[in-house]
Amino acid sequence: MATFDTFRPAAAPASGLFANVLGRIVAWNDRRVTTKALSHLTDRELNDIGLDRGDIDAIARR
Repeated sequence: MATFDTFRPAAAPASGLFANVLGRIVAWNDRRVTTKALSHLTDRELNDIGLDRGDIDAIARR
C-alpha cells in the first residue's frame, strides 16, 4: 500500500493578510490531498478503516 508524507517544515512567521491567505491555501490543499487519497481507496478499504464514500468530504474538512 502506498503512503504519502504530510510533513511540512515550519515556515518563518508571517503576519497579516499574507499569513491568512497562505493559511487558507495550505488548508485547501490539505483537503484536496485528503479527498483524493480517500477517493482512490476501494469500498472494502474504506470499510476497513470505518468509513464509506459519503464520509470522505466530512473527513477532509476536519
